[in-house]
Amino acid sequence: MINAGGQYQVVIGPDVPQVYQEVVALGNFEIAKPVDASADEPKKKQSKLSSVLEYIASMFQPIIPAITGAGLLKALMALGTVTGLLDSASQTYIILNAIADSAFYFLPILLGVWFMSVIEHAVQKISPKAVKFFTVPLASLLAAGVVTILALGPIGTWIGNLIAAFFSWLNANAGWAVPTLVGALNPLLVMTGTHYGLIPIGINNLATAGFDTVVGPGMLTSNVAQGAAGLAVGLRTRNKDTKQLAMSAGLTGVLGITEPVLYGVNLKFIYPLISAMIGGGVGGLYLGITGVGRYASGSPGLLVLPAYIGGDSMANLVNACIGTVIAMVVSFVVCYVLYGVWKKQGKLEEGE
Repeated sequence: MINAGGQYQVVIGPDVPQVYQEVVALGNFEIAKPVDASADEPKKKQSKLSSVLEYIASMFQPIIPAITGAGLLKALMALGTVTGLLDSASQTYIILNAIADSAFYFLPILLGVWFMSVIEHAVQKISPKAVKFFTVPLASLLAAGVVTILALGPIGTWIGNLIAAFFSWLNANAGWAVPTLVGALNPLLVMTGTHYGLIPIGINNLATAGFDTVVGPGMLTSNVAQGAAGLAVGLRTRNKDTKQLAMSAGLTGVLGITEPVLYGVNLKFIYPLISAMIGGGVGGLYLGITGVGRYASGSPGLLVLPAYIGGDSMANLVNACIGTVIAMVVSFVVCYVLYGVWKKQGKLEEGE
């Protein structure tokens, strides 16, 4: 204990987490609850699945501003290349691309955050107090890093390859169903990182056949549907912070970068995720029935619609635009309606 300036300061050292838990227990406090929260405050009704999805979203909350800015930068770069103002082979583009990608490089590591928290709690219990200050972060980081690289990463790759094989088989037997499923399930694939298993299929189709009907169309409707759901949340919510995030992240979503709206809005509130999956699936169904394919690669969004120009007429582009509009409208309307349903059922916090 230190007496400084007429005040006594209690120096705890590396045992802050343990002391905190003891103080909470002795004072009968509730962890992470505001002191002015009323006892009769309505609580959100959540299923276990909703709790898991919200937990995943909360891990990404601190980096939402970074990936939102990176997403907008990528959208501006895509606009520059489409209009001819920016050459994708130029030094400027390469530098800007590196800056934009930097925010996404660490996303795969965050799949390992939960495991690291488990390790941290275990090491806290067995580590000697005298060396706990540096042994806990060292052991947690080392163990989580090794397991992520040797186990979690390969498992994710294996699952991604299985998903890719399934969609390849489905494309050979019922091609119209592929954009439907990709459009509906892509948010879940992005959330787990397994969507990377589909990307090589699209690249190979472009290289061998000159067009891709497997990956691009479904991801296009999925992305714009996610963005539209975010925009619907921005219009419906009364929370200023949520409105600002939803509008900006929704814009990057319709332009092709969905991580900000996925982790910042859709996973957090669940109902926009459901809306996006419905809209993406319906839009993807239309593209599958009409046989829409892309003739060039790019981040699936409104800015890459020119990649659907090809064939003997403009029908492919027209149908791509129609499917995009369907996905956005369905997602927006469903999300707008579900907001009221969620609100009525008490699944949203006060002021949301």
